[in-house]
Amino acid sequence: MQSVTPTPDTVAGHIDAASIRRIAAFCAGDAGGNPAGVWIGAALPPDATMQRLAYEVGFSETAFAAPQGDGYRVRYFSPAQEVPFCGHATIALGAVLAEEKGEGVYPLTLNQAAITVEGSRAGTRFAAALQSPPTHSRRADPALAAAALALFGWRGDDLDARMPPAIAHAGNDHLVIALASRDLLRAMRYDQEAGRALMARHGLMTIVLVSAESAQRFHTRNPFAIGGVYEDPATGAGTAALAGYLRDLGWPHGGVIDVVQGEDMGVPSHLRAEFSDVPGSSIRVSGTARRL
Repeated sequence: MQSVTPTPDTVAGHIDAASIRRIAAFCAGDAGGNPAGVWIGAALPPDATMQRLAYEVGFSETAFAAPQGDGYRVRYFSPAQEVPFCGHATIALGAVLAEEKGEGVYPLTLNQAAITVEGSRAGTRFAAALQSPPTHSRRADPALAAAALALFGWRGDDLDARMPPAIAHAGNDHLVIALASRDLLRAMRYDQEAGRALMARHGLMTIVLVSAESAQRFHTRNPFAIGGVYEDPATGAGTAALAGYLRDLGWPHGGVIDVVQGEDMGVPSHLRAEFSDVPGSSIRVSGTARRL
C-alpha cells in the first residue's frame, strides 16, 4: 500500500477546514447522498483539532485517517462528539482512497473494531463497500420503546408487528422502530433536544425508523440528535444494524436488502446490505459516491 504524503497543513502543525475533502456517500445517481468530510494525513491530528474541524465542516461526520500497518487508523467525529463507527464516512473514505491510492480493499482500524473498505472508480463516479463491525441485536426494553414512541407522537398500533422494537448493534447501538405504514415514516417529527437526551440516556447512536415496502426493500429515516444532527439522509451503520436485526429475526431477506433513505428530506440516497444467516457476522454495505 502506498504511503500518504504529508499535507502542508500537517507539516505546519495546523489544519484548517479547507483541507477536508467533501464527498456525498450513498448517492442516487448524480444526486442525493449523505455528505461526509474526509481527511488523510501522515498522522492523526490531536483530538481537539479533529473535533474542531468536524464542527467547522458541519457534516454529520468527518473521517480522519492515517497509515497504520498495511491499512489505516480511522476515527470519526460528528459536530458534537466522536463516533465509534460511521458507515457513510467510511464509504466516502473508500472513494478518496480509490481516487488517490488506487482501487482495492483497505484494512481500517477503528477505536473498537477492525473493518475494511473497498473502493473503485469509473470516471468521475465512485463505488465503495464496507464490511461492518460484528452485529447483534436484542429486543428493546418496553420502557425505552414507549419513550421513543412518545418522542415521535406514535402509538403501539402504529408499529409493524413483524419487527418489534429492538436494539441493533453494528459498531454502535441503534434503536430500530418499524412502522406499519410509509405515511407514518414520511410524517416523522420530533423535538431534537428531547431526542438527544433520550439517546444519551440509553447509549444510542441513531434511531432507525423503518417501513418495509417488501421483504427486501425498505424505507428508512435516521434521527441523529446525539451527534447534533436532526436527521441523516444516508446511514451505513444504521443499515448494517438493521440488516443484522433482520437476520436475527429470521426475516426472509434472501441475503440482500435495499434501503431507500433521504427521500423525505429531498436528498435521495440508496444503500445495499448483503449478509448471511451466520449469527454475529459482518454486513457488507455498499453504494456510490460523488465529490461535492
